[in-house]
Amino acid sequence: MSLPLSPVRCDDKRDDQHHKSAWFQFIKSVATFKGDLTSLTAPPFLLAPQSIVEYSAYWAEHPNLLVSPAKEESAGKRSLKVLQWFLSTLKHQHASKDENGKRKKMKPLNPFLGEIFLGKWQDGAGTTHLVTEQVSHHPPATAFKIWNETHGVKLEGHVAPKAYFSSTINIERKGYSILHIDKYDEDYCITMPKVHVEGIVTFQIAPELSGVSYIRSSSGYTSRINYSSKGWVKGKSNSFTATLYADDNEKDPLYVLEGQWNGSYTIKDGKGKLLDTVDLGSLQRTPLLVAPVESQHPLESRRAWKHVADAINANDVFAVGHEKSKIENAQRALRRQEKDAGEIWQRRYFSRAERDPVVEKLSVPGKAGLAEGQDAMIWKFDDDKYKRIMEYQQNGIKSPTHSRFDSGIGFMEIETVG
Repeated sequence: MSLPLSPVRCDDKRDDQHHKSAWFQFIKSVATFKGDLTSLTAPPFLLAPQSIVEYSAYWAEHPNLLVSPAKEESAGKRSLKVLQWFLSTLKHQHASKDENGKRKKMKPLNPFLGEIFLGKWQDGAGTTHLVTEQVSHHPPATAFKIWNETHGVKLEGHVAPKAYFSSTINIERKGYSILHIDKYDEDYCITMPKVHVEGIVTFQIAPELSGVSYIRSSSGYTSRINYSSKGWVKGKSNSFTATLYADDNEKDPLYVLEGQWNGSYTIKDGKGKLLDTVDLGSLQRTPLLVAPVESQHPLESRRAWKHVADAINANDVFAVGHEKSKIENAQRALRRQEKDAGEIWQRRYFSRAERDPVVEKLSVPGKAGLAEGQDAMIWKFDDDKYKRIMEYQQNGIKSPTHSRFDSGIGFMEIETVG
């Protein structure tokens, strides 16, 4: 049986030195670790109270920008609007501080296999839907679909992060997203930049983007985004330069966008004429609507991780580890059961595909950042699965739930002793 827990809370000032010591010990272990760092357990004080599956919501926190390309008749200008929408998704996703200026905890919770996150945005763009599912645990991969039926826009993709240490913590995000616009039967293949952690020596931890990412359209236009950070002598943090060009004329870009992805940037035409200045901080975010925790499916992220998130928010480090272990132990037990029975976990909303003709056509050869080898899994949203679930809900057929959600997953209860 479970023993009662006494809260062990952290006082920010008293434990700051302890946190620094634990951080440097963690970095020491990271530096000597061989393999994917996503499998390592981070110190509790670094953990954020949300899972990685929630990060797909950053794609559509500005629904009006997501659907704006559907209203533009010019293919070149549509590509510009897609690029501007993409840039608007980076600020809050990679911010080191929240909207109140408080430093964010940087390590999100690692999702368990089958974890889902559902929500929607409602504003002047209509209703925009979100479905996210953790489709793989080893290697980790998160699949999502976002769509707005009013404007005929849908975004579908999967991200497979891989972390490693080389001077600092680096994260490669393999996978891709496809933005489709019904009106023009047009697709855009989108890849993500690399992330590395700055400030590991000063304990002022902040993510920084690096490398190159691409957005390539079926209409014959490509956006190449180069990311850079502050150098020893010059430069600014969170900087980028993006060029948008016709595929047959890369040397003469139509537009050049330059600035900071967490601040403001300029838009110039190919001749250097200033067309616009965009302040990303002034963009209004539409809140994501999520069902109350008590009404959520047992696999939904905020319900599954509720006790862990509550402990993180209360700075109760002992409870964080205790509740987190319940979920992890239950998952290991379930995987053993599946292995013994010769079964595999059935994905709820997505299915694995052997190939994706759209990305085969639109990926930038040798530069797209797509996954290879074991990581080269393709996950597609399964409309039949989704329709069947919607029909079940309309007919009042509900998934089984438990009165108390101790383990964080409703299909298994794990008791702990001592």
